[in-house]
Amino acid sequence: MALLRKINRLLVALLLLMLCLLLHSALLRGNSIHTHTGPHRSHDPVLRSNTVIPVLVCASEERLGAAMATINSIQSNTEADVFFYIVTLHDAVKLTRHYIEKTKLRKIKYKILEFNPMVLKGKVKPDSARPELLHPLNFVRFYLPLLDIHHKRLIYMDDDVIVQGDIRSLFSVKLKPGHAAAFASDCDLPYSHERVRSIGMQTTYMGFLDYRKQEVRDLGIDPNECTFNPGVFVADVDEWKRQTITKQLEKWMEENYRRDLYSSALVGGVATPPLLIVFHQKYTKLDPLWHVRHLGFSPDSYYAESYLQGAQLLHWNGPFKPWTYPAVHSDLWERWFVPDPSRRFKLVRPKAGEEEEEEEEEER
Repeated sequence: MALLRKINRLLVALLLLMLCLLLHSALLRGNSIHTHTGPHRSHDPVLRSNTVIPVLVCASEERLGAAMATINSIQSNTEADVFFYIVTLHDAVKLTRHYIEKTKLRKIKYKILEFNPMVLKGKVKPDSARPELLHPLNFVRFYLPLLDIHHKRLIYMDDDVIVQGDIRSLFSVKLKPGHAAAFASDCDLPYSHERVRSIGMQTTYMGFLDYRKQEVRDLGIDPNECTFNPGVFVADVDEWKRQTITKQLEKWMEENYRRDLYSSALVGGVATPPLLIVFHQKYTKLDPLWHVRHLGFSPDSYYAESYLQGAQLLHWNGPFKPWTYPAVHSDLWERWFVPDPSRRFKLVRPKAGEEEEEEEEEER
């Protein structure tokens, strides 16, 4: 009888574990909302073909115009067949669809995915220092295999990015064996090093991890080692799944939740450090011209126009976004801006008013 009770308890424990795993997956899959334009559907073989370039962009309600500029820049600079996965929260689904269908973007091929922030419960705690870094969509990239994605490889991009080159070049990067992703190293942009230092931007692990904590020191990562930027990357979704990258990232989210190994007071918030830990010395390097960044860290730090013209991708990471004021090189971003048909998303400019609204009407 004692043996039978032990067996019963074991079976119950296994059943509970299976239910938890199913619930975890359902948080992301079960509530996805799918929208399609053009002749293709998510079940069509063409969406699984190597000829299609899938790009994932997050679109928060308050920054929807930024995501649309990113999408427009990609679509306008390639003849490739691009398919966009646009991830947003429940309240912004209709607005996102309206933005696309009522503008020139109506011709793109896309699917809207709804991200359920409940998956982050117990992994991310409030922090008032930089609350924008705690937005649920900042963590979408952690959960790539759990999203309703029908591609083995895809490109992830933040919404403060514009693409000036042909996206096919970025998508064709060859990942090294055993690597689930390709990122841009923070040591590969010598032109911007002096500017980065002058504004106090950190490019080493010391700027992202709290080395006063024993758990961090136990990682054995040199605090002076160069980091990478996870705002743009190419991912092998199958390899990501095989290595259980999502579970590893969640582990370091939960460790920080309990022990404060990094906080949003540091430069990367709480979304960047888990990626830096899990992919430490396990990523392929991107061509640095495919991720020219730090444009948003100072409103006074200008780059040479010749340098920016040669860049394939520009990233305004930092607090000074190109749709706000002040900002640098906002003209390079604004050329891809698609005015919001609902007029909720507006550019912040020094002389905003009727003249700006008339220009938006002319663009439409």
